[in-house]
Amino acid sequence: MSQRVSDITRAVASRSADELLEALDPEQRAVATALHGPVVVMAGAGTGKTRAITHRIAYGVRTGTYDPVRVLAVTFTQRAAGEMRGRLGQLGAEGVQARTFHSAALRQARFFWPKVYGSELPPIADRKFPLLTEAAGRCRVRVDTPALRDLAGEVEWAKVSNVRPDDYARIAPQSGRALASFDPATIARVFAAYEDVKLERGRIDLEDVLLCAVALLAEDERVAAEIRRQYRTFVVDEYQDVSPVQQTLLDLWLGGRDDVCVVGDPAQTIYSWAGADPENLVRFASKHPNATVIKLVRDYRSTPQIVDVANKILDAAGPAGLPGRVTLRSQLEPGPAPTYREYSDEVAEADAVARAVQRLKDEGTALRDIAVLFRTNAQSENFEQALAERKIPAVLKGAERFFERPEIRQAAMLLRGQVKAGDPGDDLQETVRGVLAGAGWNPEQPTGKGAVRDRWESLSALVTMTADFAAAHPEAGLVELMAELDRRAAIQHAPLAEGVTLATLHTAKGLEWECVFIVGAHEGTLPISYAQTPVQVEEERRLFYVGVTRAKRQLFISWSTSRSPGGRGQRGPTRFLDPIGVRGSSRPAQEWQPSGRTGRERTDKPIPKCRVCGRGLLDAGARKLGRCEDCPSTMDQELYDALLEWRAERAAEESVPAFVIFTDATLTAIAEARPTDERELLRIPGIGRTKLTKYGEPVIVICTRR
Repeated sequence: MSQRVSDITRAVASRSADELLEALDPEQRAVATALHGPVVVMAGAGTGKTRAITHRIAYGVRTGTYDPVRVLAVTFTQRAAGEMRGRLGQLGAEGVQARTFHSAALRQARFFWPKVYGSELPPIADRKFPLLTEAAGRCRVRVDTPALRDLAGEVEWAKVSNVRPDDYARIAPQSGRALASFDPATIARVFAAYEDVKLERGRIDLEDVLLCAVALLAEDERVAAEIRRQYRTFVVDEYQDVSPVQQTLLDLWLGGRDDVCVVGDPAQTIYSWAGADPENLVRFASKHPNATVIKLVRDYRSTPQIVDVANKILDAAGPAGLPGRVTLRSQLEPGPAPTYREYSDEVAEADAVARAVQRLKDEGTALRDIAVLFRTNAQSENFEQALAERKIPAVLKGAERFFERPEIRQAAMLLRGQVKAGDPGDDLQETVRGVLAGAGWNPEQPTGKGAVRDRWESLSALVTMTADFAAAHPEAGLVELMAELDRRAAIQHAPLAEGVTLATLHTAKGLEWECVFIVGAHEGTLPISYAQTPVQVEEERRLFYVGVTRAKRQLFISWSTSRSPGGRGQRGPTRFLDPIGVRGSSRPAQEWQPSGRTGRERTDKPIPKCRVCGRGLLDAGARKLGRCEDCPSTMDQELYDALLEWRAERAAEESVPAFVIFTDATLTAIAEARPTDERELLRIPGIGRTKLTKYGEPVIVICTRR
């Protein structure tokens, strides 16, 4: 009888496991059923690699091949680890550990350090800069913030690359490391002093976490044996980004075993400057001659038109330039052709993009499905300004560790208080908005950057998530919403605020949007000017490829021939567009047509001119003033003082920072223009209909009384 029950149980489990495979394509199914390592998966962008590896783990658990508590899946970001935990939970593979390399290493180091060394693991330093500043001072090296940032980058690279201070001056130049501000010998001295300062302070840094875990495993066989008993099966996502010290840690975890599945895409290797070594992925099959090699090539993210562009960009590198890459094959219906636009200057380019975003929004595209991507953070300002002028919200950064932010913790506490008070409200969205309003949130996006903007974005993300939850669960109330928040917090699944994403190409990796604008795609920025060697230029090509493959349906690529209005137009499109037939072609400035419509209206919105000297205004502050900042001011000082006094009183009444009412630059512009009616006030940059309605009357009264 017991044998029959056992047979029935196995049959049911087998059918349940086979059901997991039904939703997979042939290549994904091959990954899911390759339950014994070594396995290497070359997964192109948008080919469902996370789906494949989570189904592999779940299939192994359901068939009884894997004990879930003995499986360790590692990746590189909390967001990716959270997504993996969420998917594994949905597939019934609870108990599997899905962590970042740092998280797994820290957990092991904190557990074993006291057993081996008799004391707690030293605390992690909150910030490197104070320690580096002291180290530089000991070496009599003068540093400012940019210099500290450069030094921190070199220290981090050296440590994840297993380069000691004594070896830095010799190895760094061989690896193409060079700073304009410091020679290798100076960096080595500061690096050595930094290690001394940490030791004296009893602190470690994030890179030390990996090194401590490596030391424990390498130096104590008891620790290594216990960890190897705990974990039998390993899965490594984004394997092209593994650094030398992370590879060392993985090798120590395995201890000569080969039950490991690595997944990556050599075409998305864009972090070699931070220690990532794609050779681990490219040469995995050579290192493990018995490895199962699987390629995922079916792209479920992007249209054939976008995939064609992506493939052509990589084809130009040649086989030698990118060994191991896959050629994508789109599985979607055809969509609009990618479009390419050239503009006279960066302001005109930003204005055109903002207008295109507005049209996309008007046509029904959610703002969260739109991204503007650029090579460097410094390129964002014009796009922030152009979007702000049209009252289009923009999200300036991702949502890592969203649920650990103070404002989200406070919001959750207030919402739980609402539940305990027995007043959950009839309308879920209105209840949440009301509670958040009591915490200082309002629907209008604040101006500027910093803590106020960060707080607004976080709470707005919570508002957006509530709207999505209410739409999916019309009968749900505040209790159910809090349960959903707890679930997401447990897996670090953060919602996105309703706004256009502004991000660098590097931070966009791993994300996707319906519509993507790649801006500033001109020579000198893409590839970046300091990419001089062929290896560096090819990494810039891969970075461009990453940007292109973030787009699901619509792709817009633009560049400007000069930086500022009226400048000499000497810049051309990036060389990476050569295989698309764009470079060197004449592309007149036309309106973006998100729906595929044709049009010939000019995109060049008239550039604001200085009312004193007549030059074009590029800087956002100058545009707000209506004049060059170094041109003579016509400001009425008494009027300006009166406006300052009024603003302070109004800010106190509304319990908001003064700049939320009007910025100093806006008050200066008002004091210079001295508007006498609403029409004149509305002409001042930074004053739209909302602020006119709210503050127009008292401002005009102040201006006309003087």
